[in-house]
Amino acid sequence: MSFLAVAGIGATATGPAVFAADYDADATINIGSLYEPQSLDNVGGGVQGIHEAFYGNVYESLFKLTDGGSVEKLLVDDYSMSDDGLTYTFKLKPGIVFHSGDPLTSADVKFSIERIMAPDSKSSRKSSLKTIASIDTPDDLTVVIHLSSRSISLPYYLSYIWIVNDTAGDISAKEDGTGPYELDSWRRGSYLAMKRFDKYWGTPATNANVVFKYFSDATALNNALLTNAIDIITSVQSPDSLGQFTNNPQFTVEEGKSTTKEVLAFNDRVAPFDNVEVRKAVSRAIDKKKLLNAIWGGYGTLIGSFVPPTDPWYVDLNGVDPYDPASAKDMLAKAGYADGFSFTLDTPNYDPHPLVAQVVKTDLAKVGIDVKINIITANEWFNKIYKQHDFEATLQEHVNHRDILFYGNPDFYWGYNNPKVVDLIASSETAGSEAEQVEKLTEANKQIAEDAASVWLYLNPQIVVSRSNVSGYPLNGLNSQFFAYDIKKDD
Repeated sequence: MSFLAVAGIGATATGPAVFAADYDADATINIGSLYEPQSLDNVGGGVQGIHEAFYGNVYESLFKLTDGGSVEKLLVDDYSMSDDGLTYTFKLKPGIVFHSGDPLTSADVKFSIERIMAPDSKSSRKSSLKTIASIDTPDDLTVVIHLSSRSISLPYYLSYIWIVNDTAGDISAKEDGTGPYELDSWRRGSYLAMKRFDKYWGTPATNANVVFKYFSDATALNNALLTNAIDIITSVQSPDSLGQFTNNPQFTVEEGKSTTKEVLAFNDRVAPFDNVEVRKAVSRAIDKKKLLNAIWGGYGTLIGSFVPPTDPWYVDLNGVDPYDPASAKDMLAKAGYADGFSFTLDTPNYDPHPLVAQVVKTDLAKVGIDVKINIITANEWFNKIYKQHDFEATLQEHVNHRDILFYGNPDFYWGYNNPKVVDLIASSETAGSEAEQVEKLTEANKQIAEDAASVWLYLNPQIVVSRSNVSGYPLNGLNSQFFAYDIKKDD
């Protein structure tokens, strides 16, 4: 789903530059977010809310994607790859226990990977594990993964896989992870509370409790920070609200890097969006620079594709289908729509989507396209769009780091299917070097843009705002993760 962010003022990669000399180790950190989890399990798809709260905090993976974007060993002590690249052997750190007290073993790792790969899994990362042929567990601390073909990104992909106790059962409303926090309580529609896990194998959290408090709109979220109901906003929703916090000694405004793309996604399976000329015409009819300014007031970036500058295969593709209403009309006529057409745009009901939809509607009307805006909830979006593919076009933010692979999956919700791109993305995984992988994915990125598979409206900026007595929080909007274990609050 989505993870909104904003660009801001004076930043580092790990939070405010100056930490307090003394802090309250028993503090409760209240974090404000618009993204309430629908479930505590992450295999159902559309998991931004639970990923934000639980990734790295409650559940851990064999590898961790750091806030800076690098992949580091976490539950893995060491690992090796066979000469042919088809076998990975992982040695687990000893002495790690789940929150239930059970020891972490290789059986738990095997279970956790296979639950993502299961036929009924809706995880968006399921396809990235398709080269796994089998998993062996020769002893309690050894995991051997056999691949059907090389997968140069396997450690990266494994950074997304939560390691769950294989005896945990249904975890839709409970958890059993190895992270620095365990679940305290969850009140749907209100909050999710976590407490420090006293038997954590690593460095203990610098606070005792973390509470994610959920809000239905950005105004309520901002007011909560102003009234001291929360300590941090993980991502500000509008630059208009920054004036309340900048130049105010009670607050700190910090800039980070975003991977959140605002996408006008077509259902490429259905007319008229199964026609590349129509898709390109729509893209050329939208003044993206004007739209970005209307939404973010000068913050944010135009990138012309689905790939942000933090991905190794980024190319500036703004020139592929630049704003040009005259050529848009010509393309529509060539495609058989000289008099335009009408379509329904399913739009999530939270900021900034409704405003984005209005701007898109106004621009497209100038070339004869009538947009009917249908406002839906996040849950409706997940069921109608993501699961059932029952739509013509939609707005959504895509938060994931290195997520170009979604365009190599014809079964993904937008239905884009170019065999050349499918092959480039698939073969990039069997590359013999990272340089070869980058070359293939750069070519795929260019082709996806030429096909106007979607319209990539802009890359969100990223701003985290906190009370001035709070420090140590993450800044970058990578995959909506928000590591809470280093956050400190002054005495």
